[in-house]
Amino acid sequence: MSINWSSIWTLQNLMNVIDIAVVWYFIYKLIMLMKGTKAVQLMKGIAVIIAIKLISWFLNLQTVSYIMDQVINWGVLALVVIFQPEIRRGLEHIGRSALFRRNGQDINQETENMIKGLDKAIQYMSKRRIGALITIQMSTGLEDYIETGIPLDADVTGELLINIFIPNTPLHDGAVIIRDGKIAVAAAYLPLSESNMIPKELGTRHRAAVGISEVTDALTIVVSEETGGVTITKNSELLRDLTQKDYLKYLNTQLIPEPTEKNGIREFIDGVFKRGA
Repeated sequence: MSINWSSIWTLQNLMNVIDIAVVWYFIYKLIMLMKGTKAVQLMKGIAVIIAIKLISWFLNLQTVSYIMDQVINWGVLALVVIFQPEIRRGLEHIGRSALFRRNGQDINQETENMIKGLDKAIQYMSKRRIGALITIQMSTGLEDYIETGIPLDADVTGELLINIFIPNTPLHDGAVIIRDGKIAVAAAYLPLSESNMIPKELGTRHRAAVGISEVTDALTIVVSEETGGVTITKNSELLRDLTQKDYLKYLNTQLIPEPTEKNGIREFIDGVFKRGA
């Protein structure tokens, strides 16, 4: 029995594959946006309701099925209200996508300036054994943890970071969270890791750094107030006692993306505006 490949590789089948791929991509991005937020728990509740509906339909439990129908029907309106912050953040995320984003050189320059600010603060605090906890948001949202801090929305500078973590100041206790190249909040609370693999001599800051790396893909920098040592955590990995050369190399690798070809649509838009000018 031979396979008729010409009937398989048709334009319609190709479009179906693209259609499915696009849907799965948006589902993946939606999951990444919700990860690290209260929406995850709500989605679990929705999954339970759907499961009860399917079971009641299969077992012909008419009363239970009717109640679940009402819950689902009215739940659509409730979801719009409940997920309003996530919907807003999702639209903001789309607005920051590659289509509307500034060119890569501008973004890389901002990231390099941020790394310089981090380096200045780390060197100052490490030499004077000033404890610090700095978390940088990557792909996974940190909204639940940002809500626990004091809003700043400030540029990342060495001077500001140093002033935040000076002992006995209002903001020194807790974590600074950096989002989109800005200091979003200070004095935020991070989840503490329960891992037995963390050395006993490491304190609460290190446990918080490992804890946030266990539930998100955030990159966290810790300066020890006991030794002045610099530690970085990411994806449950603990990198201890890093030299200036070591952590700068790691930050540049993780935060500055590899150069890519310019977005075609963005290039067209830039060309139109340049010609108009």
